[in-house]
Amino acid sequence: MQPNTNYKKLLTEVLQKQMIILGPTIALAKARNVKGLTVSDDGTVTNIEGQPQELIQGLIDQFVQLSGLIVKKTMEPLLSAYPNGVADVLEKTATPTTTPSNEPVIPTQGGTR
Repeated sequence: MQPNTNYKKLLTEVLQKQMIILGPTIALAKARNVKGLTVSDDGTVTNIEGQPQELIQGLIDQFVQLSGLIVKKTMEPLLSAYPNGVADVLEKTATPTTTPSNEPVIPTQGGTR
């Protein structure tokens, strides 16, 4: 098997797994954003142009970028319950701890005491 064939197989496997998770429309759209990849409608990578490692990284970056947006969108309703955002969440969940000198440590927004 030629090296490009191995890379195409790997890229195809990654893409087809994402098609199951995200659905074919989104996964194919993300894969087609990667310059140098040619992808068929079934998720098969039919051609690669450029450095295979860069193409793999580009494909992964597309899905990571999307995952970040998914996490952000799913967290927004939860965080909206806290008017001051993350600082409010930290304040409500933080418990004072002690340092080796037994001084209480009170968490602040800047992370210093």
